[in-house]
Amino acid sequence: MQSIQGRNPADGETVQVIVRDGRIREIVPSSSREERWLSPGFIDLQVNGYGGYDLNSESLTPEVVVALARQLVSLGVTTFLPTLITAAEERIVGSLRAIAAARAMSPLAAHMIPCVHVEGPHISPVDGPRGAHPRAYVRPPDCDELDRWQAACGGLVGLITLSPHWDGALNYIAHAAGHRILVALGHTDADPARIHAAAEAGARLSTHLGNGAAGELPRHPNLLWAQLAEDRLTATFIADGHHLPADALTTMLRAKGIERSVLVSDGVAVGGLRPGIYQTPVGGTVELTSEGRVDVPGTGGLGGAAFPLRKGIANVARLPGFSLQQAVRMATENPGRFVDGRGVLRVGAPADLVQFTWHPGAGDIQIDRVFVRGLEQ
Repeated sequence: MQSIQGRNPADGETVQVIVRDGRIREIVPSSSREERWLSPGFIDLQVNGYGGYDLNSESLTPEVVVALARQLVSLGVTTFLPTLITAAEERIVGSLRAIAAARAMSPLAAHMIPCVHVEGPHISPVDGPRGAHPRAYVRPPDCDELDRWQAACGGLVGLITLSPHWDGALNYIAHAAGHRILVALGHTDADPARIHAAAEAGARLSTHLGNGAAGELPRHPNLLWAQLAEDRLTATFIADGHHLPADALTTMLRAKGIERSVLVSDGVAVGGLRPGIYQTPVGGTVELTSEGRVDVPGTGGLGGAAFPLRKGIANVARLPGFSLQQAVRMATENPGRFVDGRGVLRVGAPADLVQFTWHPGAGDIQIDRVFVRGLEQ
């Protein structure tokens, strides 16, 4: 049995969390004065890579997946969904097998990776909505292909991002939902009627809302308003300071509501590296600037994000009208609803915890200690 102490972001009060056998057994008030915060470990539903580890490399190995998991733990992330972008079927299948093998060889990876996020290949082929995904491999949704993915990895695919504009997309969404696979709408140019029809068919998320869309949209109606208004869709947002201007992020969070908002990193392999030009599977040739922006030169577009999830939490916490408690909730409890109810400080929950330091107005969070199933990493 061990005791971990810190200030609960929910109310600012210091608590003592008693851990036994990898789970929270008791939460009691503490009279000690503690400056560090204590929250559930951060949950990131969209990670392509970080620190040079790339999940979309041509020949992904289990060792890379495990190394990435250890890297993310140091950043306060205790649960993440490895995210595979649009590619040929054989490459997606190979990557899924590597991730399954990583979970088999590493108890840490097995716990941190509850499932995989496949972002594409059933997205819009149009420039703008397609983003940095390769046009050559964009294709319509195919239930048989999904079944082959699952057969290759033991049913590890748990989230799929697609565009609902395709013929057959609504049947595909219903098929996936019927097999307990979450469907998110993203990289789309679908009209509002199709957005609502997708939610009716079983879609439950919007992937990085405000991004993966055309640079110019009708004033109204358009796919952004439809997704913001659709209560059946929880929206994910990249709050890195580059994907969404502060005014846009503030407005979208207010419109969607705290309870239906989730922060993701959309991290790519160049995150944490020195500024420079890199060759990557996500975006091809990209430039990592000194400001942490991942540019696709000559397009004006972005090739993913370089900042970890903790940066997004800090950015939201300093937006007008938002608090640290709300920002942490968007990176713990809210995404946790989609991965076995993780991300809560509650008796019986997994003892995935992070102690961190943050002061009002700060643009980042300092990670002090991280625990996965009660074990300090």
